[in-house]
Amino acid sequence: MSLSKALGAECIGTFWLVLGGCGSALFAAAFPELGIGFYGVALAFGLTVLTMAYAIGHISGCHLNPAISIGMAVGGRFSWKNVIPYIIAQLVGACIAAFVLYMVYTGRPDAFVGSFASNGYGENSPGGYSLAACFLIEMVLSAGFLFVIMGSTHRLAPVKFAPLAIGLCLTLIHLISIPVTNTSVNPARSTSQAIFANVSWPLEQLWMFWAAPIVGAVIGAAIYRFLMSSRNGKDGDVVTVDETVVETD
Repeated sequence: MSLSKALGAECIGTFWLVLGGCGSALFAAAFPELGIGFYGVALAFGLTVLTMAYAIGHISGCHLNPAISIGMAVGGRFSWKNVIPYIIAQLVGACIAAFVLYMVYTGRPDAFVGSFASNGYGENSPGGYSLAACFLIEMVLSAGFLFVIMGSTHRLAPVKFAPLAIGLCLTLIHLISIPVTNTSVNPARSTSQAIFANVSWPLEQLWMFWAAPIVGAVIGAAIYRFLMSSRNGKDGDVVTVDETVVETD
């Protein structure tokens, strides 16, 4: 599998994640009498990752998230030289999805874009949580997400069920943190929504939703790699694609 095809898969997969997850938050979460609420949005994000993991996991590894690509490289499962191309592809896919959502959202005559499902802290946190609290929850949940991804895709795990574990983990993450930050754990998702928001604070606060998920992913990967190195001296088999692209179990 060539690098270009893997990048195309990442672009499509991240498009699907933002379209499904942020789309559910924008259109369905508070729909009168039939709204899906926090539970529905959390499930929607989990389903986007679950479905794409089965669809493109064998093509690109289905990262769909700059923090995951960096974390997987730290964990020895992904080539550092492909991290930047992956991040660019993920950002492109996320922004295309946000553009589609924007066009649909503004299709109503009374539409007011506002924050456009952006992530925020302080007075822009759904529950009014402080910067420190928001940074901590994003970092810890990102670490846990990376830990689950590395564990469920390890050669000793039942890897055919890995998408279920990863999708359910992302659902759990959203159930915990939607009230705190509107849940990021994904810099691409945060960036795309901030760009199309009709207020200034999402871009002003965007730095945190890059920093915290990346720090958390690095921590999660380092912990998992340490545990596996303590067990048997290495962290599973590495499979390369065309000697340039994906390295997974």
